[in-house]
Amino acid sequence: MANFSKSSVPQFSVDVYQNEYLPEGGREVNAIVTVTATGGGTVGTAVGASYAPGQGPAAGVAIMVDCSGSMDYPPTKMRNARDATAAAIDTLRDGTHFAVIGGTHVAKEVYPGGGRLAVADRTSREQAKQALRRLSAGGGTAIGTWLRLADRLLSSADVTIRHGILLTDGRNEHESPEDLRAALDSCAGRFTCDARGVGTDWEVKEVTGIASALLGTADIVADPTALAADFTQMMETAMGKEVADVALRLWTPVGTTIRFVKQVAPTVEQLTDRRTEAGPRAGDYPTGSWGDESRDYHVCVEVPTAGLGQEMLAARVSLVVPQPDGSVQNLGAQGLIRAVWTDDMVASTSINPQVAHYTGQAELAQAIQQGLDLRKAGDMDGATAKLGRAVQLASASGNADTAKLLAKVVDVVDATTGTVRLKAKVEEADEMTLETRSTKTVRVKK
Repeated sequence: MANFSKSSVPQFSVDVYQNEYLPEGGREVNAIVTVTATGGGTVGTAVGASYAPGQGPAAGVAIMVDCSGSMDYPPTKMRNARDATAAAIDTLRDGTHFAVIGGTHVAKEVYPGGGRLAVADRTSREQAKQALRRLSAGGGTAIGTWLRLADRLLSSADVTIRHGILLTDGRNEHESPEDLRAALDSCAGRFTCDARGVGTDWEVKEVTGIASALLGTADIVADPTALAADFTQMMETAMGKEVADVALRLWTPVGTTIRFVKQVAPTVEQLTDRRTEAGPRAGDYPTGSWGDESRDYHVCVEVPTAGLGQEMLAARVSLVVPQPDGSVQNLGAQGLIRAVWTDDMVASTSINPQVAHYTGQAELAQAIQQGLDLRKAGDMDGATAKLGRAVQLASASGNADTAKLLAKVVDVVDATTGTVRLKAKVEEADEMTLETRSTKTVRVKK
């Protein structure tokens, strides 16, 4: 973590959308907090481009490639993984520290070796691509060992942004779920990680769990030939990150408690249990690394009751970055969540459009996951009800991408009422794609 000068970071802003009016006796305040960073990102930086000296953050990237025996079935899968990793290496900005890890039931340094990271330039990129040719499939899968090696390598360099890219094609069969959880707990907050499952023989909840714990993205690449494009896009996004370890800091007055905090766009991500205390009545919620982008968070606050006509500050929102000396740098953006008690029934019962939209998007993600779990468990009536509700929510909110994915799993009779029939035969890739992408949301039209 580094101390950022004004010239090297995006400018952050915080906007709060809420209905602050509560009825007599009302205690629950809901707000959508939009955080936007502008003026600092470099997404789409040209291949091999570099910052001028002293500009831009120092970044470290570890690429973890599954080399277990199943990567040989079919043999083209391993070749596609090598090609994708090469494409990602070509996308590295000059000066970026990087390493390639081969993952089986153990983790091996493929490049550069020696417990260190290489520095990207024309020579090191070529050497790394030569080293990729030695990758071959054989062995089991223990993803926790890959993550721990990535953590050791990324912590060996003095970099601001630490990021992992993880590719797997199978289930994590050669270590216990507890071992993987311990590895994730150990790595959380030390680097972010995007996770991808290739083919259809991997476990969705494992891959999405890795990305969630490490504040990255998860997706399916059902067709291995699409890996190179996906890896290139992931690396371009990673190269656009400018600020690491940004935390959403919430301060509340005496008698007020935070009921939950969740990211609701671009994906649904529960942050409530990730709070770390930050002094009297303040807590920090991790948001990971930022480039030029905007995200939405749903904050629910419980306030003490007050008399009609009274108003209070329910919570103050700010953004901070921890510093090596234990202090924090405040990024200068702030928002206020308010509560006002009124006997105006129209004012106190109206739901803010942003809050309503994202409450529906969170329910949509949950309905899909519950529906697919019930389908796997053989409860077809329960699955039909949940997936029907998902279709209804996707239609009402204009989430066309999710609606298309749902239509590959159910026959939609009436989207408005959520009347559906389960398809008798569903392609495994379609079901896995729906589950993996179930948390993707559409932004509310402000």
